[in-house]
Formats: sequence, C-alpha cells, structure tokens
Amino acid sequence: MDDASQNRPGRSSHIMTLDMALTYGAQASVLFLGLLAFIVALHYGRFLLAPMSLAVFIGLMLGPIATRLERIGVWPAVSAVVVVLIFIALVGGFLTAIAAPLTAWADRLPQIWNELQLQLSSLRQPLNTIKDLQEQIRSVTGGSSVTVAVKEDTTVENVAVLAPSLLAQLLIFFASLYFFVATRHETRAAILRLCFNRRLRWRVAHIFRDVENAVSDYLLSITIINIGLGIAVSIALWLLGVPSPALWGAMATLLNFVIYIGPAVMACVLLAVGLGTFDTLTASFLPPLTYLGLNAIEAQFVTPTVIGRRMTLNPFIVFLAIAFWLWMWGPIGGFIAIPALLTLYAVAGNIIPGIEPPAPARPRSRARPVVPHAPIEKAASPLARPSSPPIRPRPPD
Repeated sequence: MDDASQNRPGRSSHIMTLDMALTYGAQASVLFLGLLAFIVALHYGRFLLAPMSLAVFIGLMLGPIATRLERIGVWPAVSAVVVVLIFIALVGGFLTAIAAPLTAWADRLPQIWNELQLQLSSLRQPLNTIKDLQEQIRSVTGGSSVTVAVKEDTTVENVAVLAPSLLAQLLIFFASLYFFVATRHETRAAILRLCFNRRLRWRVAHIFRDVENAVSDYLLSITIINIGLGIAVSIALWLLGVPSPALWGAMATLLNFVIYIGPAVMACVLLAVGLGTFDTLTASFLPPLTYLGLNAIEAQFVTPTVIGRRMTLNPFIVFLAIAFWLWMWGPIGGFIAIPALLTLYAVAGNIIPGIEPPAPARPRSRARPVVPHAPIEKAASPLARPSSPPIRPRPPD
C-alpha cells in the first residue's frame, strides 16, 4: 500500500506530461493544416486575391491624400475617385514616357543580337570544341539525333488569350482600390464593433494604426527613393553614352521595388545593352557596374537613413518573403512582398510580447518631452494633503 502511494505521484505527473504533449501536438497539427489551407487558398484564388491585395496596399499608400481631402470637406466617395484618377495619371504618364524608346529598342533587337554574337565570338572556339566532342561520343555510341518541332504561337493569339484575363484583373484592381479608399473608415469601425471587450478593441485599433503607418510610410519613402535612383541611373548612363538613358532609369525605378531580384534583372539588362552598344568588353561592363554601384549606395546608405533602422528587416526573412510571393502570385507578389511582411510584423508586434511593430518613417504626433528623473522634493505625491491657505490676521474692528 505504501509503495503504491509512493508511485502514484510519479505516474500522475507522467500522465500529465503525456496529456500536455498530445495537446501541443494537436495544436501544432491544426496550425500546420490551417497554414497549408491558407497557402492553397492563396494559390487557387490568385486571380481575385492578387489584384485586391495590390489595391489595398496602394490604397494604404495613397490614403493620406484622401484623408487630406476629407478634412477640407470633400466627400469620401469623391476623394476616392480623385485618388484613383491620380494613380491612373501616374501610371499612364510612366507608360507614355517609356513607350517610344521601348518600341525603338524592340525594333533594334535583331541588330543587337548580331552585335552580341560578334562580341561573344571569342567564346565560340570552346563551344565548337565541346560540339565536336559530342559528335565523337555520338558516333561511338551509335546514338541518333532527335529533332523536336515546336509549334510557335503568334503574338496575336497570345494577346487574344491574355487580354480578357488582364482586363478582368484591371477591373478588379480599380474597383477594389476605389471601394477600399471610400469605405476604409466604415470598415475599420465595423471591425472594431465586432470586438467583445475594451482590451481587444484597443489592440485591434493599434493594429490598424501600425499597419497603416508602416505600409504607407514605407511605400511613400521607397517610391521617392526609387525615383531618385532612377534619375541618378539615367544621368550616369547618359554620361557613359548609353542610348535611351531615361528608359533604363525608369526601368531601374520600377524594378527596384522588388528587392534583390529586381536589381539583378536590371544588371543583366544593362549588360546586354552594353554588349550591344559598345565595341569592347570593358566598355560593355561599365553600365551594369555603374548601376550596381548606385544601387549599393542606395541600399546601404540612403534607404536606412530615410526609412530608419527600426524598419530595416532581416535580409533572410525578406528574401524568403519575396521568393514565396513571387512563386505564389508572380510580379504582383514581388511588389507586395515587403508590405505584406510589414503587415505581419505589425500584427505580431501587438499580439506576441517581445516583438516591436515597425516604426513609421516620420512621427505621427509630437509628444511632449518627459523629464526622466525629476527631483523627489519637487514631485507632487498623490497622497499628500493639499496645502491650506495662509492665515491672515483679522482686521481690527
């Protein structure tokens, strides 16, 4: 009886440990299945979710313009129309500016290809040696060559197939942008009314504030920085004698929104342009090297100075986010990868202790300075009695 009573506490603790392990395992399984279902939903719903998500982040960036208009008495529906028109004007002006030089370079593609072949003629000898070796191996093994015929689709057929989908996504994007900007205050108020206690309402309100501040400040700051980078690239390429420097500056501005991958693509494009423009390999490498130098200055000095160190995210996490969203939604995913990561940080900073939400690039309000160590004798105690007025002598009768 005594032995059984002594072994009972150890057995009960073992059962409790097993129950806790099963509970944590069940929670982890549910979390994994939920995450897997979320990824599958993102993948199969990309036709709707990709333009809607892009519209939300663009609306967060242009939301301060609508707020300024509403403060002077403009109706929210009208301010949303103004925001959509501003965005259309910006995108239309950008496309108009690059249309003519892009068409000219498209017409020069055969000539550029011939010049590239002349520049890379020094590599033909090793390739010919490899080809001769391959023919010798094929003659020894008795293998026969296989000819594969590829059916080439015409450009008209490709446009006819892609046009309805592209127009539908553009319609979804602009409709989502308008309704998000026009009803953002009502949407926030409706979500806050669903909170069942004051603490949850306070936390959700702070999540809304942090997400809006972080995303809008980041996108506005990065847009200004990328425009400055594009201007610097245009000037540098003009000094090097590269044709159409404004086109490559505009392309550098656009591709710099996709961190890591965009600059790599831009460097490859400038390398091809250099090989097709200049006569020597040394001069051909000057455009991509100049661009990479300007991009390094922007990434290491300008962006941390303008945005701040607290909004500088882990490079590995940033790379994983960009790779995930590019795999999920393509170019749209590459653009929204960093705003989505900032949103995740803002939500986690208000839920998980120890994680700070990303700080905005500029302060939203000017706080009064606080003296950290005030003298004790000058600080009023909340338990101290109020001082009585001084006793005045009674005037004589």
